[in-house]
Amino acid sequence: MTDTETESPEVQPERAIERASAVVDEVIANVESVIVGHHDEIEHIMTALLGRGHVLLEDVPGVGKTMLARSVAESFDGSFKRVQFTPDLLPSDVTGVNIYNQQTQTFEFREGPIFANVVLGDEINRAPPKTQSALLEAMEENQATVDGETHSLPSPFTVIATQNTVEGDRAYDLPMAEIDRFMKKLHLGYPDEAEETELLGRVVGDHPIETLSSVATLDDLRAAREATARTTVSEPLRTYATRLAIHTRENAQIGVSPRGTIALLQAAQARAVLAGRSYVIPDDVKAEAPAVLTHRIRTATDHTASAVVEAALATVDPE
Repeated sequence: MTDTETESPEVQPERAIERASAVVDEVIANVESVIVGHHDEIEHIMTALLGRGHVLLEDVPGVGKTMLARSVAESFDGSFKRVQFTPDLLPSDVTGVNIYNQQTQTFEFREGPIFANVVLGDEINRAPPKTQSALLEAMEENQATVDGETHSLPSPFTVIATQNTVEGDRAYDLPMAEIDRFMKKLHLGYPDEAEETELLGRVVGDHPIETLSSVATLDDLRAAREATARTTVSEPLRTYATRLAIHTRENAQIGVSPRGTIALLQAAQARAVLAGRSYVIPDDVKAEAPAVLTHRIRTATDHTASAVVEAALATVDPE
């Protein structure tokens, strides 16, 4: 009889949480062998991965957005593809295209770079909306439709996109439908003096990303996602998340969508896993709310989206 067969049903979920938490800790440590600072942002990316979400990294050029995304992807043994978004990029350059094979006299589908476990969309706002829309179906339904034929994407599938906040005249605004599909929007910022000095010491010579190896398998990630999905979210916490979303709708031109509320609880489940718990507490929701909710809000007044989220967290009390 195997160990799994002898375990009680109550023990098995706890062990799954422990294994998932250990995998996350190992991946974070691996990423931090390349990335200096940004521990909180790395944790946020990991909770998005566990919560089956996608991440948008927004900041000025040169602060390590692409390197961070690549380091996370390289920490798993799955497939990794990069798409450099440019003004002339076509939707078929992302999803793939049907090619006519003269020998077989049939059309064959050639997969685009979106067919990978982790897809890095670099400077996503440099491509026109038509090309960006190629990601909508993939990010929501884990599939891509080309010439009327639907193709399933690998599982797990995660998009980590970067967005340049300068040179606005050479970039496009992301459509709201696409922004809402990102579980989180993160900002890295500049490193402080000590962090930048340490960074320079690491990259002068051979860059540590070149020797970075995977520390977790896709099966590890799938198991961690399953454990996250089984993390308990009580009815009062579901009500709390709903009331936070309602507060944003009542105090902004566009508030948080139901998709955003779902993403908030999924991220909170992952936050609980990072803490080694099989249940979500209000602090998990509060920790995830700014990264999950802010980018979904549009204000018609001088109040910023972040201020709306802060006011919601200060006003709405968990039961």
